[in-house]
Amino acid sequence: MKILVTVKEVATVEDEFEIEGTEIADQYLGADLNEWDDYAIEEAVQLQEDGIADEVVTVTIGPENCEQTIRQALAKGADRAVRVWDNALDGVDLLDVGAKTEILSAVVEAEDPDLVLSGVQAGDDSFGATGVSVANNLGYQWGAVVNHLEHDLTDGVATLRRELEGGVEELTEIELPAVMTIQTGINEPRYASLRGIRQAQRKELDVQNLGDLGVDESAIESDLELIDMYEPESESDVTVWEGSADETAAELGDLLRDEGVAQ
Repeated sequence: MKILVTVKEVATVEDEFEIEGTEIADQYLGADLNEWDDYAIEEAVQLQEDGIADEVVTVTIGPENCEQTIRQALAKGADRAVRVWDNALDGVDLLDVGAKTEILSAVVEAEDPDLVLSGVQAGDDSFGATGVSVANNLGYQWGAVVNHLEHDLTDGVATLRRELEGGVEELTEIELPAVMTIQTGINEPRYASLRGIRQAQRKELDVQNLGDLGVDESAIESDLELIDMYEPESESDVTVWEGSADETAAELGDLLRDEGVAQ
């Protein structure tokens, strides 16, 4: 059984930052593996450790400078990685769900995995739709916002639990091949060991462009345009008291009474 995990390098932002046009200034940005993808990687590696999966492959869309970040997945136990990049992507400010779907679907078709795992969303654009869009494009069954997965996968059927609105959970079964979007908290992602980090540098990282995948450049043309970026204005003031609970409780009580909360 082969598992394909989509991973992404996302930007991290310092608490204090400045905006230049429609971007946050570079000096305030860092980079890390997307949090939701980290849980998807851990779930795939656990399935391999349990003898269910034979191979775990990761795929990312990103330039060369993201390789060290995505090698974190290899250091945590993935067997090999695919990175997709193309000169046509250099000038794209915002890669939308449609473009990601076309590229990732081409990789899935080439790899032919039994199971595709994706984080529920990315920490930067937060579209939260790519995994399900890929499944729909390929005609795969899917399970979104999965917070528990039984690891036996008996007879090519996965039993899983999905997180729905209002704290409701759904227990359901889906046939493989399938796509699942993984929610944080489904497991406890491991730290990469020093041995794993060393091994990751020797594991295969295959770089492919759009032509290699048979994806036409027109597929990455986006209908989305980023026109503005700004810090949202605060709608209310915040009152902070310093001191112990005994010292501040009366002040809090007075404020609640003045605001009509406490009668």
